[in-house]
Amino acid sequence: MEAIKKIHHISAIVGDPNENLKFYRDVLGLRLIKQTVNFDDPGVYHLYFGDHNETPGTVITFFPWTNNNYGRKGSGQVGRIAFRVPKGSMEYWKEHVTAQNIHTEMTQLFGKDTLEFNDVHGLELAIVEGEIAADQYDIVDFHGAVLLSGNPEGTKDLLTGLMGLDELDIDDQNQHFETVGKEKQHIITATPPQPAGRFGIGTVHHIAWSVPHKEALKEWQAALTDAEFGVTVVKDRNYFNSIYTREKGHVVFEFATEGPGFDIDEEMKSLGSMLKLPEQYEHKRQEYETLLPKLEV
Repeated sequence: MEAIKKIHHISAIVGDPNENLKFYRDVLGLRLIKQTVNFDDPGVYHLYFGDHNETPGTVITFFPWTNNNYGRKGSGQVGRIAFRVPKGSMEYWKEHVTAQNIHTEMTQLFGKDTLEFNDVHGLELAIVEGEIAADQYDIVDFHGAVLLSGNPEGTKDLLTGLMGLDELDIDDQNQHFETVGKEKQHIITATPPQPAGRFGIGTVHHIAWSVPHKEALKEWQAALTDAEFGVTVVKDRNYFNSIYTREKGHVVFEFATEGPGFDIDEEMKSLGSMLKLPEQYEHKRQEYETLLPKLEV
């Protein structure tokens, strides 16, 4: 079984869907590549954003809640999400984000210059430069994420053991790891553990790890079960298949296949332009189209 090479996607809970759309499209420059519903709660949108080629590993997804039920950040969640931009583009991003009247702070969170800020609903984000320059300043993928583990040693054992991430360094505040794929994405576990978090607006629900295909997914399901993790059945999410587990620090991990992909029900040029429903909800399309807020796409 191959080591985990990269992040597949990260999913968070946010507020008003149009505020969410405008921030990630108009401020961060990402493309809305899929508007569908939460398969487990179809009265709520599930919005997917990525680069303009819907490249796996660039996708961030959202469940927009309209009930003002804000969450509490804490252990058992993913914390700050870092996007990677081309080498030499940090000054552009600092000026661009600041121009939107968004408070920014420069830190060394990921071991190099890190531009920290929050989105419109309080989700913690960051920008980090990669090693490759480009003509454009667009986000190219995830640089990584912070895991707010309730058991940093248990999380470390899974990341470096079964999942095969490399350990970079450990200090009094953080443990730092890196995926072994060409993306070299960074994972930080914060120490000591924070008080338990509560899911709601402004918090991350889960991080998903990329596996190549369904056969590999079943291997991960068996391996996690053998390691005494509680693991779900394989779930068909239309655009990928996946399993879920809570690791020892209580963060929700998803393992998701790279295919079939987001263009199985829409042409690439029109991704995200209309509401796509899974087969089991198609008969209720009129109800959901009436219930869900209209997106200003």
